[in-house]
Amino acid sequence: MKMGKKDPRVDAYIEKAADFAKPILRHLRKVVHAGCPDVEETVKWSMPHFDYKGPLAGMAAFKAHCAFGFWKGSLIVPGSKEAMGQFGCITKISDLPKPEVLAGYVRKAVELNDQKVKVPRPLKHEKKDIPMPADLAAALKKNAKARATYAGFRPSHQREYLEWITEAKTEETRRKRLDSAVEWMAEGKPRHWKYQKGTPAPPSRTRAMRRPAGALNRAGSSSIR
Repeated sequence: MKMGKKDPRVDAYIEKAADFAKPILRHLRKVVHAGCPDVEETVKWSMPHFDYKGPLAGMAAFKAHCAFGFWKGSLIVPGSKEAMGQFGCITKISDLPKPEVLAGYVRKAVELNDQKVKVPRPLKHEKKDIPMPADLAAALKKNAKARATYAGFRPSHQREYLEWITEAKTEETRRKRLDSAVEWMAEGKPRHWKYQKGTPAPPSRTRAMRRPAGALNRAGSSSIR
């Protein structure tokens, strides 16, 4: 039978913690081992964690409070939506549920890992369609190249332009965005073309500067010959 395993790094972490935090961390450690005798301790992201057939729980000490949470907390602690820290800011042991309740949570976490249950991902809200703005439609009608580019775009690229234009806060901003959009599409560019790989960086101010025509070289003669 596999036995629990303690990590000396967790001992060191507790010893370095603030005085108020030490009894809290020791209490949490004791309860986790009681609820899961086969638990294995480790340190991840510089904080103590408890593993059992995968991540189980973790704890941490900060300047003024401690935190403790289950990896699958939303399936364990009623009303919990966080992956870590379901018990808020812990400043004393009495801030935590009673030991038997907390141990019950640990056993539930063990059961979930035994069954290989995964936390369901939140549903993505479908984006609503954005109708073609009248001003953009009119501008594309006047520019055949821009119109052809827009028509050939994937829906995601079309949406990027539609969102950019329709989310403008002022009429002036909208007009400027509309002008830029048509110009870029006439050149076959998507909305975020500046961030595409292989796009040359704009010249720096240093490189763009030119020596005035009448400037003198080191010898004192004109630079223009």
